[in-house]
This record gives sequence, C-alpha cells and structure tokens, in this order.
Amino acid sequence: MQNHPLDAPPQGLATAVVPEGAPSLRARISWGAVIGGAVVALAIGLMLHALGAGIGATTVDAVQGGTPSARSLGFGAAIWMAVSNLIALAAGGYAAARLSGTADNTDGTLHGLAVWATAFLISAVLLGNLVTGIASTVTSGAASMIGGAAQGVGSLTAAAGQQVANRTDAGGLQAMTQQVTQRMQAALEGDNAAPAAMTADQRKAEMGQLAARRLSDGPLSQLDRERLNQLVAAEYGISPQDAQQRVQRAEQQATEALQRAEATARRAADATAKGAATAGYAVFAIMLLGAIAAVLGARKGTRDLLGLRTTRLG
Repeated sequence: MQNHPLDAPPQGLATAVVPEGAPSLRARISWGAVIGGAVVALAIGLMLHALGAGIGATTVDAVQGGTPSARSLGFGAAIWMAVSNLIALAAGGYAAARLSGTADNTDGTLHGLAVWATAFLISAVLLGNLVTGIASTVTSGAASMIGGAAQGVGSLTAAAGQQVANRTDAGGLQAMTQQVTQRMQAALEGDNAAPAAMTADQRKAEMGQLAARRLSDGPLSQLDRERLNQLVAAEYGISPQDAQQRVQRAEQQATEALQRAEATARRAADATAKGAATAGYAVFAIMLLGAIAAVLGARKGTRDLLGLRTTRLG
C-alpha cells in the first residue's frame, strides 16, 4: 500500500515513526507505583479518619449537656468518612500515575483504578482481620468464663453428690427412681380413659398433648375438642359449659399470640431485607465514587505528552 503524497513529510525533514508505547511494547503497568499510591491513599485516609474522630470527640460536652444526638453524630461521621475516602483515593491515584512515569491518559487512568482496587482489597483484609480478632477475643473470653463456671458447677456437683451419697443408700435411690418411672407411665397410660377416673397427672399430660396439637396442626376435631373440655372440667372441678368457655378463651389467646409473633417476625425480616439492600447500595455508591476520585487524581497526575523532536536534514 503506497502512502499518499500529502502524507509525506516536508522536504528536508525526517520524522521518527514509532509504535504506540514507545520505545518498545513492554508492560505498561508499574506495580511499584500502584502499591505506592495505595499506601499513600491508606495513610491519608487513616489520617483524615483520625482527624474526624478528634473533631467528633470535641463535640461531646458531658458537663454542659450540649452533646449532639447519636443520629447527628452518626450522619456526620458517615459524611466525613465518605469525603475522607474520596480525598485519599484521589491522592493515591495522583501519586501512582505520577510515579509510573506514563504520559498516556489511558495508562494513567488504569493505574488509578489499580490503586482504587488495591486500597479497597487491603482495607477489606484489614477490616476482616480486625473483626475476626474481636470475635476471637470475645469467643475466647466467653469460653474461659463458661469453662470456669462449668468447673465451679462440677465442683459443687461433686460436693453435693458426695453429701447425697453419704445420706442415702442404693435402696433408697432405687425406690425413688421406681416411683418416678411409675408416675410417668401412669400419666402416659391415661389416654381415652374417663377424665373423672384419671389422676391429675394423666389429665394434665393429655391436655398438654391436645394443646400442642392445636398449636401445631390447627383447629382440633370435634372429638378432640370435646375430650379437652371434659378433661378441663374434671381437672378444675367446673361445669362442662365453663370448661368449654375456658378452652375457647385459651385458644383465642394462643391464636392472638401466634398472630402477633408472626407479624413481629415478618416486620423483622422486612427490616433486615431493607437494611441489607440499603447497605449494598451504600457500598456500591462508595466504591463507585472512590473509583471516580482515583481516576480523576490519576488523570491529573499523568505527565504531559511532549511533542516529537524533528531534525532538519542537510
């Protein structure tokens, strides 16, 4: 393909033709500049956060009672943190682009984005280690407390057991165990018996079964409802009509309690979902603004492109 005559350089001048990325097509990223910019961003961010903490502390006046509300302090802290991050990332992007020595705006922009990503990854790792350390400390402390309490309980149990062993013999313990076992069996064998002929333990055991079935499976059948009314009447010595009314009141109270619990659970789940959505949007916005700040700083720090030097021949 021949060049057009108009494309030829003026007579007597020589122009160097070089590929993009001269003097050679080498790697265009400087990781030293990126790491340096990320360190600069983190240091400036930490410094500004410390300044914000100091300013926030000066607003607390415990003597005069002029301390701002917790909501105002939290809102101000969030704004200060966002502005600090933007300033720090802009400075880091500027430092990385300047240190890389590039004169290409695209390369400078990519160095700024690399600083942004590195700074956020380092922050995430440091924050994760901090949270893990706090959780580990709390867990270790709780485990130590539980272990100490368990040791103390074990000592008390051993002492009490020794005293009980000294005051009772094997025959007495066996007789007590046999009584408890027989009582449980009698309570469980009372199903379908006449309520008046049942013991109090048997009636209460069957009433508990019917009440649990009502809560888990919904309204009782007609036979189960009549059985429950008979058990209540026999247990508390009231008429069948009063027993029926008492059972209906108990069912109504249980239903209302379940409805309130369900409504509370739904509100809590809705609040949790909204909180998670808000947090996700906030993190996305903060990261996006941080990327923009790093890019603007990098574009500002990119070196100016000098024109090619031409030499006259002859």
